[in-house]
Amino acid sequence: MYSYEERKKAIELYIKYDKFASAVIRELGYPTHKMLKTWYLKYQKQGDVHKPFRLGYTVEQRASAVTHYLEHGRSLSRTVRAIGYPCRALLGEWVRADLPFDCHPLKRGRSVVQYTDEQKIDAVVSVASGEKRPKDVVAEIGVTRSAISQWKRRLLGDGEQSTMGKNKPRSAGDQQPESESNLREQCETLKAERDKLQRQVHQLQMEKDIMEKAASVLKKRGGIDIEKLSNREKAMVVDALASSYPVQQLLAAVHMAKSSFFYQRNAMKRDKYAAVRAHLHTAYKKGRGCYGYRRLHIVLTAGGEILSQKVVLRLMHEEQLAVFLPKRKKYSSYMGEIGIGVENLLQRDFHADNPNEKWLSDITEFSIPAGKVYLSPIVDCFDGMVPSWTRGISPDAKLVNSMLDEAILTLEDGKHPILHTDRGGHYRWPGWIERIGNSQLVRSMSRKGCSPDNSACEGFFGRLKNEMFYNRSWKGVSIEDFCAELDDYITWYNEERIKMSLGGRSPLEYRRSLGLAS
Repeated sequence: MYSYEERKKAIELYIKYDKFASAVIRELGYPTHKMLKTWYLKYQKQGDVHKPFRLGYTVEQRASAVTHYLEHGRSLSRTVRAIGYPCRALLGEWVRADLPFDCHPLKRGRSVVQYTDEQKIDAVVSVASGEKRPKDVVAEIGVTRSAISQWKRRLLGDGEQSTMGKNKPRSAGDQQPESESNLREQCETLKAERDKLQRQVHQLQMEKDIMEKAASVLKKRGGIDIEKLSNREKAMVVDALASSYPVQQLLAAVHMAKSSFFYQRNAMKRDKYAAVRAHLHTAYKKGRGCYGYRRLHIVLTAGGEILSQKVVLRLMHEEQLAVFLPKRKKYSSYMGEIGIGVENLLQRDFHADNPNEKWLSDITEFSIPAGKVYLSPIVDCFDGMVPSWTRGISPDAKLVNSMLDEAILTLEDGKHPILHTDRGGHYRWPGWIERIGNSQLVRSMSRKGCSPDNSACEGFFGRLKNEMFYNRSWKGVSIEDFCAELDDYITWYNEERIKMSLGGRSPLEYRRSLGLAS
């Protein structure tokens, strides 16, 4: 608590110094900026300094408070909190009046413990040389880290005018003590050695990061020799570490010229598959969107491109070229047994060494907005060729009989293939059986309700619908136009569509390679 006279003097100086609170506090040593402004505002309102109201305390209360202060760490704040009275300012007045000078409360900005210049110099040297960590010095001599920093700035940071004493500039005629000069030289030497070690650590850390990044980016095993890396590989490593280290230092570490690095980096940004992408789109479109990456790889390599199947797959993903695959549905063709069946001669062995040894047939349905269309083909097990097919709007006997008649006309003399079908009623009518007998074909039928017994023909239907039917909208397409599309696809299937099982050739090309077709 400040007296009336002290408050009035502070306000008068505050007005005299044009309301510059720092100058008043520097001259008087009190109060705080906020308190001084509060006094001034009250002075403006009341026209006079507020006289503080003092509570009356007995002699015993005063003695008890001073004794508590002396016996409990000499802290004004803790004493006030413990006994509940008086304020810190009044307690400070009691202490200053009743106790000797060495027990007075500390003034603001004054250290509790006074250190000699030798202690300060030892602390600064220990920290600057790296002999001790700042926190070790703090624990050892009981000083704060900010105090050590202030000592260091006073000793080393102000050139010739530096001194450990506060606000004690050296006169022009004074000479710097020999011990301080030697200390300065030692500090400079230690700082130079520290900088050298830091540069070495930085270099070693950068080389370690280069080796680790090279192993992760280049995916090489068995050790990496920077000298044996190509310029492209070095550029990849430098580019990956450019955010952590200066490029110039990285280039020096990997022994690479700056011009080579920027050339390689620009080269990596260019798309070397630009021409391949154009050919890929052409091949995909020519394949009607039915070719996967294996068939497209065959087409591209046949055109002179040199690349792997994995590259084709990656480029297809990037260009969003995908083959449409519908969801599988469970299906059962069994609708009940009619009459006596024929023996299954194939037993799911759909391999044939020559054309026209094993034939397969079945009927499939296409439902479009214009109506339903039915397809009845003959599939040759030798290479999957479709020598004959018919389509119509009704799955009647005429559909399968006309298909069989056209297939028989393609047979050479002496050829009597096995014709395998399911147990549908189309293949039990007298007209069908009569045609089979007249051409000396051999009948074979699947077991009842077992579509896998004719899976090769079902597979042809699946490829046909995946590649031609499911991935298109047939709204507005007439029955006649759809049949024309169906005929066009089967012709393309026979003559142009490549099959992996035939070495990347179509059925017609495969037969020509064997000399079986002209």
